[in-house]
Amino acid sequence: MTQALAVIALVLVAVTMGLALAHALEFPGKLRLEEKDYRLVQAIYYPGFTIGGLVGELGALLLLPILLLLTPFGSERSWWIAAAFVFLVVGHLTYWFVTHPVNSVWLKDTRISGLGSVFFSAFAGQDADWRQLRDIWEYSHMARAGLATLSLIAMAVALTQ
Repeated sequence: MTQALAVIALVLVAVTMGLALAHALEFPGKLRLEEKDYRLVQAIYYPGFTIGGLVGELGALLLLPILLLLTPFGSERSWWIAAAFVFLVVGHLTYWFVTHPVNSVWLKDTRISGLGSVFFSAFAGQDADWRQLRDIWEYSHMARAGLATLSLIAMAVALTQ
């Protein structure tokens, strides 16, 4: 049972890493965009990446503590699962305190209804020079990609224990 949960957790962490890595890999190309084009490109991400984040990242954040509770405390496997969870939590906090405030600025003039409006109004950021916002957003995704990669590595090692 715990082996199956560990594999599911690994996949969810991989989804989280994939989403952040996709953003990080786009950065060199997006640096060439002028403000109008950059803002236009930014708006296309939110629906798909929001769904992926809910399924992958939130799923992993819920499953890893459960897996940790089902794993013998102090075992090598438990330490690797704990490390995977910590990396994911730090990445998630990076999203809410660094990335998400910029998202709220990007979307302030976009009509969003329902839960999306509640989600994107949380942790609202302050307007700034678009290049500064771009750099914060892009570098935060590089950090999140690195943290998610470390989480994936930790989960992969946990599976071998």
